[in-house]
Amino acid sequence: MIPRAGRSALEEALEDRIRFDVPLAKHTSLRIGGPADALATPADRAELARLLALCASHRIPHWVLGAGFNTLVLDGGAEGVAIQLSRLRRLEERPGGAVRAEAGVSHARLTRFCVERGLAGLEFGAGIPGTVGGWTAMNAGIGQREVKDTVLEIEVMSPTGAWVRHLSRDTLRFHYRALRGLAPGSVIVSTLFGVTPSTPEAVRAVIDPQLARRAATQPLDVPSCGSVFKNPPDDFAGRLIEAAGLKGLRVGGAEISTVHANFIVNRGGARAADVVALIERARAAVREATGRTLELEVRIVGRNR
Repeated sequence: MIPRAGRSALEEALEDRIRFDVPLAKHTSLRIGGPADALATPADRAELARLLALCASHRIPHWVLGAGFNTLVLDGGAEGVAIQLSRLRRLEERPGGAVRAEAGVSHARLTRFCVERGLAGLEFGAGIPGTVGGWTAMNAGIGQREVKDTVLEIEVMSPTGAWVRHLSRDTLRFHYRALRGLAPGSVIVSTLFGVTPSTPEAVRAVIDPQLARRAATQPLDVPSCGSVFKNPPDDFAGRLIEAAGLKGLRVGGAEISTVHANFIVNRGGARAADVVALIERARAAVREATGRTLELEVRIVGRNR
């Protein structure tokens, strides 16, 4: 719970851009999640800085929810302030073959932007849901191409909102589906991507087949959080789960997708506990069959009831 003094200070600073005891099911792609102590959508960078400073001074935890993809919020809700950066959506082409996108820019908008201007290099991200902030924080990608291959620098705000720094690619510690080394509580506010001149037709020619493959091989018509597990070296989590005979397994309203076994979908009324149960079943079955322990890609936040 947020102390009364902290709540009053947040209300005064953000007005209607902060709400309290907000169920997060409507704010996650799985449509699952208990209430956050608070949900903030700062109007701009200055307001984000004030929010972080208030959280620090009142000792209120904060975390970035983004667009709610790749996230499972537990049924008991989440402590502190969940931050959505949907109002940070500046997107611009920069000289020298670059595009700067603020954290709240959606992947779909970034893709359209590059198609319209004939800018190549980010086609691999077409169809990956969410926003630039989350995309960067998790080093999103497909196959052998990831965000780390295109980032020139990121812009990061300190955990207390006191400063913003530009960190070049050679100082960043990208790993498979992770960006490590930033101070806990730091917030990515923008990413500068490298691109190359092309034509709208050429960029679209790469994107369209990729979108078609995604539509044919992933359960895009039902709520999910995307890939649940990271692919182990030289194999695929979905293949291992399918080989263990778990495709279509249900617990409550959650199901291991019949389309792609590395997706857990919400068939209606699923709880986070149902999803966690399927995660544990899949891990146990794959470990028993292969000796491998699958590592989570989805981020689990919050508290059990």
